[in-house]
Amino acid sequence: MITVRHTDTIPFDAKTALTVGTFDGVHCGHRAIIDRMRALAAEQGERTVVVTFDPHPQIVLAKPDREPVQLLTSIDERLALLKAAGVDMTVVITFTRAFAATPAETFVRDLLVGRIGVRHFFIGHDHLFGHGRGGNEELLQHLGTELGYAVERVGPLDHNGLIVSSTRVRAALKTGDVETAADMLGRPYALRGTVVRGDQRGRKLGIPTANIVAADEHKLVPSRGVYVVSSIIDGQRVFGMANIGRRPTFTDDVHSTIEVHYLDFDDMLYDRQVTVDFHRFIRHEMKFESIDMFLSQVREDRAVAIEYAETWHDDHVGQ
Repeated sequence: MITVRHTDTIPFDAKTALTVGTFDGVHCGHRAIIDRMRALAAEQGERTVVVTFDPHPQIVLAKPDREPVQLLTSIDERLALLKAAGVDMTVVITFTRAFAATPAETFVRDLLVGRIGVRHFFIGHDHLFGHGRGGNEELLQHLGTELGYAVERVGPLDHNGLIVSSTRVRAALKTGDVETAADMLGRPYALRGTVVRGDQRGRKLGIPTANIVAADEHKLVPSRGVYVVSSIIDGQRVFGMANIGRRPTFTDDVHSTIEVHYLDFDDMLYDRQVTVDFHRFIRHEMKFESIDMFLSQVREDRAVAIEYAETWHDDHVGQ
């Protein structure tokens, strides 16, 4: 996949199937649009182009009385997922307040049609863009008649009666429902970060943990609790259990940390980058009255993680 970050270097080709959006998460609904775009492009001999934005528009346009959006994917993760989805080229537009003032019609005429080229324009069921979110299906159809491209709307994807969306994935993660999030994403939710030195308490208690600092400050961290997780370490998938929270049994911290205890793995990971995949919620964070009660619960949590890992390996033998 070709990635273009400067609009003056976009290679023009009128034979282009194109879609525009933030595509945070590149979830199953996003991929339904991309799959349909790729299918038609293959039939018509067209290239496929995704136009996306970085930073996320809601971060740039955040209001003082609202928290900025929490991201499902960093721009690098998004690009990797778009590449895996088979997109030929992704154009990354640097989103600024000045760019946000661009009228939707100007954006379509000058950038999409004028610099990239468009023969087929694919949109989702809730597609809106441009200043005042004026870029809707009606405008695109009107401009398409004049500028020579066709518009195809791809309907919503349903999951248990709800339309798949980045907002719904975020909502699931904020309640710890990582399994629903994975169903909508088409893969486990992933959090990438650097392993840093902690206070060594876990190692002293016989449960060494990797303390992870998220690589992107805007990345969404699932709600506080204990999870079954896994990471690819030195080419092997290693399962474990993650605790996200304030460690109330041991500290009075007000800030949450991310700690992962990997099963059957005790190598030092300091300063290494790891990606943590979230598979299952085990329980909410708790404050224990004693260290023995804490360790007893950790043994139960570990048994859940071991059982999950064994089932996962059984299901993936030969794949």
